[in-house]
Amino acid sequence: MVKIEEYASIVGQPIIDDLKLLAGRLQGKVIQNINSTSVGGGVAEILSRMVPIMKELGVDTKWDLIKGGEQFFEVTKKFHNALHGKQEVIDQHDFDIFLETSKKNIEEVNIYGDIVFVHDPQPIALIKNKNANKWIWRCHIDVSEPDQKVWEFLMGFIINYDSAVFSAPSFSRKMPIRQFLISPSIDPLSDKNKELPQEVIDSVLRKYGILQDKPIITQISRFDRLKDPVGVIEAYQQVKKYNDCQLILAGGTAADDPEGIAVLEEAREKARQDPDIHILLLPQNDIEVNALQRASTVIMQKSIKEGFGLTVAEALWKAKPVVASGVGGIPLQVKHKYSGLLCHSIEGAAFAIKQLLNSPGYAKKLGENGREHIRNNFLLTRHLRDYMLLFLSLYYQEDIVYL
Repeated sequence: MVKIEEYASIVGQPIIDDLKLLAGRLQGKVIQNINSTSVGGGVAEILSRMVPIMKELGVDTKWDLIKGGEQFFEVTKKFHNALHGKQEVIDQHDFDIFLETSKKNIEEVNIYGDIVFVHDPQPIALIKNKNANKWIWRCHIDVSEPDQKVWEFLMGFIINYDSAVFSAPSFSRKMPIRQFLISPSIDPLSDKNKELPQEVIDSVLRKYGILQDKPIITQISRFDRLKDPVGVIEAYQQVKKYNDCQLILAGGTAADDPEGIAVLEEAREKARQDPDIHILLLPQNDIEVNALQRASTVIMQKSIKEGFGLTVAEALWKAKPVVASGVGGIPLQVKHKYSGLLCHSIEGAAFAIKQLLNSPGYAKKLGENGREHIRNNFLLTRHLRDYMLLFLSLYYQEDIVYL
């Protein structure tokens, strides 16, 4: 694993020294993270990088999973969609399934942390096991316009936590507990974000039969309707009328997302037999994701809803020009016409892509600005600092704490 000192060349030694100082204040505390899956999606990706580094800093940090069957994850996917404002048919039977599985997890998951850090709605009911320890609910999704029935159901659990954490200001909700704004981050030294030799990039393109004879437009996301892969294809098709280019849609599916394969098939049907559309179901291979992003001319993130959009930060870190929807946490990363271009429709996305393909100097400058914006705001070291300050704040009683 990467050592904390290796980040000094990227963020500066004073940042590393600050992290060590904060970690020292947490000696003797056990931090227990709990979520629903170890692979797929941003939560698992962040925890897989953060937990080992916290341990290296001397903070006793653990990571546990809840269990759930197919019906449970079908219900939590409905919750996920409804919290994003999508119309879903959710009845008492769905709530009963959620409560039944939650009851089993309440009985079976060993709670031992001094601070229990619960991620997203799936494990939220574990708060029933609260005793003298501290509990945080971390919301990674866009709840700016949630379905009220689902939100009120979840609020029955949330109000028992000590604090809640959101990724963007617009996600904050009225509640009787303290709230914190902490944006997610990427690890610049992970396989997905580190520098790659050109021969590695070329070998990945050869593996998937992708030539570099024309510009490459890429969206890398799990196959989810909220990531709008069909809309990406429609934007590409509009661009294709004026600029000869190709499209890569690449990603995987999360273990707690039962809709992934169906969405993949919808994208394949939309692409039909266009040889310039490459739809790739990737294994958990971060080097390949890295290589595809570095080979791209323009990177898209045309989400309909988005909690934060780590793939945007990944693309910007690689100094790539980005076209992304102005939703969720994306505008925190893409400052329009400075670190990328924001869009609000298929036509807007197509127009922005054409602008970047026709103005390579402008595209290059946006990419350079984007990389510095990520360096200053959305790297793992800043995320670690914010979390450790959050943990320490739980042992003080001030009404407001600013991170």
